[in-house]
Amino acid sequence: LKPTHPRLIASADDFTKLRDLKNAHPLYKAIAAEILRNADTLLDKPVVEHEIPDGKRLLATSRAVLARSQYLAMAYHLTGDRKYVDRLYIDLHAAAAFADWNPDHFLDTAEMTAAFAWSYDWLYDQWTPAQRDEIRSAMVRLGLNAGLEAYAKKVWWTNTFINWNQVCNGGLILGALAIADEEPKIAVNILQNALPRYRIALRHFAPEGGWDEGPDYWHYAMDYTAAPLAAMDSALGTDFGLSDTPGLSQAGRFILYMVGPFNFQFNFADGQHKWDGAPALWWLAKRFDQPILKSFQREQAHKHAKPLDLLWADMDINGKLPPATPPDAYFRKVEVATFRTAWNDADAMFVGFKAGDNTANHGHLDLGSFVLDDLGQRWAWDLGSDDYNLPDYFGRQRWTYYRLRAEGHNTLLVGPDKGPEQNPKADCKITRYESDADRGFAIADLSTAYPKAKSVKRGLGLFDRGERPYVLIQDEITTPSQTTVWWAMHTHARIAFSPDKRTATLTLTDKRIDKDVSLIVRLLSPANATFKNIPPKPLASSPHPPKQATEDSWVKKLAIEMPEVGATTLVVQITRAAAPADAPKVVPLDEWK
Repeated sequence: LKPTHPRLIASADDFTKLRDLKNAHPLYKAIAAEILRNADTLLDKPVVEHEIPDGKRLLATSRAVLARSQYLAMAYHLTGDRKYVDRLYIDLHAAAAFADWNPDHFLDTAEMTAAFAWSYDWLYDQWTPAQRDEIRSAMVRLGLNAGLEAYAKKVWWTNTFINWNQVCNGGLILGALAIADEEPKIAVNILQNALPRYRIALRHFAPEGGWDEGPDYWHYAMDYTAAPLAAMDSALGTDFGLSDTPGLSQAGRFILYMVGPFNFQFNFADGQHKWDGAPALWWLAKRFDQPILKSFQREQAHKHAKPLDLLWADMDINGKLPPATPPDAYFRKVEVATFRTAWNDADAMFVGFKAGDNTANHGHLDLGSFVLDDLGQRWAWDLGSDDYNLPDYFGRQRWTYYRLRAEGHNTLLVGPDKGPEQNPKADCKITRYESDADRGFAIADLSTAYPKAKSVKRGLGLFDRGERPYVLIQDEITTPSQTTVWWAMHTHARIAFSPDKRTATLTLTDKRIDKDVSLIVRLLSPANATFKNIPPKPLASSPHPPKQATEDSWVKKLAIEMPEVGATTLVVQITRAAAPADAPKVVPLDEWK
């Protein structure tokens, strides 16, 4: 164990170098200035309280202390001004007096433990002996001991593979490393329990770095992957081989491909659309010698600076991605593919498409769904998560909420009724994926997702990366008897139809230039189908649970309803109005090339 503090990721020399860099390097100066602005806003925040407004989570309080610990500690090291130390102590003193850190929802305890670890270690020499004793004692009593009790009882999160594993074990690892010289028995006990369990979650990145909880929870899990591994390396000189776990080296590539040309992400599962970067990408780039991740994170670090950006960043690298970077990618197990016309172009066309496993943690019934960005706008939206405090959101009522149902996504309904429109246990694969310089596509077999169908296959491709790119979505559906089939795409564009309603023009105002831009959506097959504009609400046959977040006035639903379908091929083409592509000949999915 490194005997001195700081030892969690940063050393005293590292903080000294940052003070020099912020005066000598323009980008470090800009990032440091933003961190100081954020730290200054925290000085007047109310003191944290033990508040569990939903009856379940102290998490908002834990995260408030965590943010304050990093920003205020970093602000001190950048300025030497003790006002940041003194303000942080007020919150630590309050949280240290809590009766508990809500171990029943252990994320709360883990994140509070991490907050105390950063505070204790990064400001060790700034605390008085009495303050150090108070902070350390609270971390042990309310954090680490609660963790040891959970290990002894084999609480479910101790051996899970979802984000709870990294957050809970990772927070405890940070706490153990912070006090290991003064509480060696407790620290060793924590590490001996946490490390083998931690690897269970890291293996979930295999085989290609994908994360089936979606990009938002990739971010959460990766925060508590990179920081603990880096802290072990800085404090102990080893991460015990954990960073060599197969799949982890490709985790940065996954998020690189999930983020579109203007920083909206393919937000499948419980997640939101905006991407503001992840400091962990710096760590991944250095650990696995992947400078492309530095380029990817550099822009976000400049716009949305976080304390770990300063410690990990390489600001001298170019912010543009290499033009030779493949435009498309497919991630097995998660069963997600993305395609784009170009990198480094905010107006590029980008489409994300997924099959996957409906039982994935935080998953929705979204097999076959897609998002579409083009001309600096999002045209096809994933509405994201709903309110976690809705009744039984993670339980028996989960599939009654519109945003989580198939009808709340850009996919198919086959014979919809009052039950889930997709089999909640379905696990569907992308059976073909091809990509070359001009085009890319993926084909998914969705048959097991639709109990009322014999066969359902969906192909989605981005064709012609030149001046007239277009997206093609083709569904081949066979049912044992006549049934109703719905096709849907959620958008906030204005929708205008041709007289025969087989063409829809979608229009948005590009606020960058204060002009309208448009896409054309063509229904190429079958000949008797038409488009309609319907509200993004549960169908009459769907359950109508209590309050949910579907009453979004900005959302429209471009839909196709086809009654009495036995077998059909449904083909939709999406192209730019200003440079429309020709309608391609409809060929079976088996003949796509």
